[in-house]
Amino acid sequence: MDRPAIWNRLVIGAKFQANPLSIFPTQNHFSFAARTTKATYLSSMKIGLAQINPVVGDFPGNAKRLLAAYRECLEAGADLVVSPELSLVGYPPRDLVFKSQFVPKCLQALDYLAEEIKEVPLLVGYVDHHHPNHPGKPFRNAAAWLENGNICHRIWKTLLPTYDVFDERRYFEPSESCAPIHWRGTRIGVTICEDIWTESYLQRPFYDRDPIKELTAQGVDLLINLSASPYHLGKPQMRQAMLGGVARMAKVPVIYCNTVGANDQLIFDGHSLVCDAMGNVQCQLPGFETCCAVIEPNSQPCSQSAPLLDDAEELYKALVIGLRDYVHKCGFSSVCLGLSGGIDSALTATLAAAALGPEHVYGLTMPSPYSSRGSVDDSFALAKNLGIHCQEVPIRDVYESFKQTLAPLFAGKAADVTEENIQARIRGVLLMAYSNKDNHLLLTTGNKSELAVGYCTIYGDMCGGLAVISDLPKMRVYQISRWINREREIIPWPTIEKPPSAELRPDQKDQDTLPEYPVLDAILELYVEHQLSSDEIIGRGYDETTVRWIQRRVDLNEWKRHQAAPGLRVTSKAFGIGRRMPIVQQFIG
Repeated sequence: MDRPAIWNRLVIGAKFQANPLSIFPTQNHFSFAARTTKATYLSSMKIGLAQINPVVGDFPGNAKRLLAAYRECLEAGADLVVSPELSLVGYPPRDLVFKSQFVPKCLQALDYLAEEIKEVPLLVGYVDHHHPNHPGKPFRNAAAWLENGNICHRIWKTLLPTYDVFDERRYFEPSESCAPIHWRGTRIGVTICEDIWTESYLQRPFYDRDPIKELTAQGVDLLINLSASPYHLGKPQMRQAMLGGVARMAKVPVIYCNTVGANDQLIFDGHSLVCDAMGNVQCQLPGFETCCAVIEPNSQPCSQSAPLLDDAEELYKALVIGLRDYVHKCGFSSVCLGLSGGIDSALTATLAAAALGPEHVYGLTMPSPYSSRGSVDDSFALAKNLGIHCQEVPIRDVYESFKQTLAPLFAGKAADVTEENIQARIRGVLLMAYSNKDNHLLLTTGNKSELAVGYCTIYGDMCGGLAVISDLPKMRVYQISRWINREREIIPWPTIEKPPSAELRPDQKDQDTLPEYPVLDAILELYVEHQLSSDEIIGRGYDETTVRWIQRRVDLNEWKRHQAAPGLRVTSKAFGIGRRMPIVQQFIG
């Protein structure tokens, strides 16, 4: 297959343009011939983990990322390099795979990559065709073993998840069998993401096959898993425990390489790791950053192993990388947002400054007749602390003009939520204009608690291209904001400590309309994430009137969430990709 010109334009470091192994003196590079027994080899094998951040559909860019990581691992002495699931493609490619040239271009990229790989093998994830004369879905979620310029082995994913955020059976056909790869006297079981997840860590048994048991029954010395495991709070801890259990069950080391970064709503945390045969974590790579490491599975635990983070820091880092990747992968370099003086917009601005640099963040504070001067001052104080841009654009005159224009239509009718929504929609128009004129991506600032019960204005504060904290309950917003201020004031303390208010009518407070946020968040977690019925939640001691009001508000506002900007997923059940509720329905429960 001819290589398109774009592959010839891949930038490769000068010292790698010839044979990548030529940079090593022959006597210093690990000699495979010197290994005379499997035990000797296993005790000294060095595995390179290439924890990279692919972009969906960017085959030249992903090949370049893979080669750079591969060569970094080579330089550190790797005998074998492992990359994540679909690392050549980006995860998830979704319906792109149906485009006529998508898989052919993927395979062309794989051929190019194979030519660049010499004595030290690379395991790479890609999409392959399923045999056209066989029944089933047209594609395979695959991994290729590249060595000495060739594709030596192809491995198909066996377990294809179709739950929560996953829909792999829409595209892929599962592997019919599992068999270890025999390499240098070692039997290596290669699996892809879901293949290694055990029933005890899933909500229920989903499959009638167990790839790990199939491989161990044939005898393996090492298990390797290429993964693109999406993040939610608590997932790194769960994954670590699960992989340790697999290692103990199989009685062999487990190598796990996870992707990092974000694609659309999904964030991938990395945290690639190695467990020894007793289930102990030998080394874990940092979360939420691209990195490489070379590990000896049978050595002592690595002193550089990255610890897991506490909740606030973990969520902060997840949202920062999610925001950064969404903005940059969509081709933007700057963002804008409304600064209300409230905690939600303050946290969103802080995340944006960390993700993109403060010089790329533009805020507008847009006081209405009901905005307090303190809120405007807090917005400017935040902007000064962060170093971001901020301008004041009052909306009083525009609001009065709207009311005057609408007066004949509203004659004899009392002011209500309509007038509140007008203010929010004026701000939305101004922010969208600012976004259009200067090519900023507009960020929305609403949290999960508000979005759940519809305490937000369609075509108003919901305007934007990314809802950064839309999967963050209000109490988590406070938790992260206080963590940000742990060493010095970044978010003004008055913003954190004052009662939350939309400031759309005199002396307005959120709790005039909503239950207290600790109660609201607790009930929402049970109803949305755990999917308990109202009666079950009431049975746990919550007030019946409050529970049924929340349940009804969540159900009634599905139409609004269908029109919301995509949001970054950080809980186990986010609105959007992982929760597909009908708008028109009459079920109450």
